[in-house]
Amino acid sequence: MTKADIVENIFDKVGLLKKDVSDVVELVFETIKHTLAKGEEVKLSSFGTFTVKQKRPRRGRNPKTGQDMTITARKVLSFKSSHILRDIMNRK
Repeated sequence: MTKADIVENIFDKVGLLKKDVSDVVELVFETIKHTLAKGEEVKLSSFGTFTVKQKRPRRGRNPKTGQDMTITARKVLSFKSSHILRDIMNRK
């Protein structure tokens, strides 16, 4: 599903102008991005929690050359789904 699909889905259900729906969806994603960029977590009830975790530098190997190298420290995005979302996904 793409962002355009999300806009289309909301447009079909709500009946607002497509431009207005697109602006709201874009604003929601921008808010989430800025919150995560500040290092804060984003909790969406009945959906899950997005958190930013810091990874330490570590030793690795270049798979192409086999040469040892250091993988630099970085931040990674982590998502933990809520039990409600897990239950919906695992429904048979």
